[in-house]
Amino acid sequence: MNVLYDLWNEIVGFFGVHQFISILETKNYDAFLSYEGIVALIIPIIPFLLVLELFLGFIYKKSQTKVYKVIFLIYLFNRIVGRFISIGMVTLCIGLLQPFAILEISNSWYWFIYGYIIWEFAHFIYHFLAHKVRLFWCLHATHHSPEEMNLSVTHAHFFLEAPYADFIRTSICILLGVNPIMLFTIMFIDGTYGAFIHVGENLIKDARLGFLNKLILTPSHHRVHHAKNPLYLDTNYCNLLNVWDRIFGTYQEEDTSITIEYGVTRPIKSGSFIDVYFGEIINLSKDVFYAPGIINKFKYIFYPPGWNHTGDFKTAKEIRAEYLNS
Repeated sequence: MNVLYDLWNEIVGFFGVHQFISILETKNYDAFLSYEGIVALIIPIIPFLLVLELFLGFIYKKSQTKVYKVIFLIYLFNRIVGRFISIGMVTLCIGLLQPFAILEISNSWYWFIYGYIIWEFAHFIYHFLAHKVRLFWCLHATHHSPEEMNLSVTHAHFFLEAPYADFIRTSICILLGVNPIMLFTIMFIDGTYGAFIHVGENLIKDARLGFLNKLILTPSHHRVHHAKNPLYLDTNYCNLLNVWDRIFGTYQEEDTSITIEYGVTRPIKSGSFIDVYFGEIINLSKDVFYAPGIINKFKYIFYPPGWNHTGDFKTAKEIRAEYLNS
């Protein structure tokens, strides 16, 4: 019975309906009009869309079984590891850095816009470094390994990426005055939207979303980000507001004449949990071990993925530049 109870809790936890069920049990339906109630209604949307996407995949005979299988294993592994490793990085950063904030803001709508722009800047920094520093790429590459795009990709993360990301994003936001209440609200909105932008063609074929493609970062932009086509490499780092991609020159719209190829540029066994989850770490370890001299060893760790001590570089920047100049 304990096994069935644990299984039920895992299912309820995956769909995020604990709070929703709790409100129904108390019959306090007015609670749905509160912040907690709204959150309880929003959280289950992405998991239910994921299941719908999977169901439609079987109907359209585009089930992407290999992708779902590996990501399911990643999800289970991260759940198991999470039971033993709990890193309250957000709380730690708030406690340590809030006394050093350069300004203090209120919870008004205009400061909320400021806070969201700062959050997007912090997200851009974390995401940019995750692609430009090989050590951080080892934490992020798991998310880019699937060779199809669907909502399950949201769960494809190396377990140490979240603490790394939260350290950078929380630190920047707190130091620039975003208070904890506003920060958690922004994180909830951005996390929900950040899951949605992974929606696949089984649910939304044309992911440009009409005029919204010019105003915000749409699933189309994020499909570009997950592509390994030379034109698309290392672009669209933002999550909702693509203002920083435009400022820093990393903005790229989808070219509908180009068929998107998802995944990473290295040869990968995309159906292998080991290669998807640990492959980059294994390859980095080999490069560092065989690299001549301590300087080259450090360069392999901190230089961009694709850097090579022989001078035969295959970084994303050079692959894209070669494509644009051809």
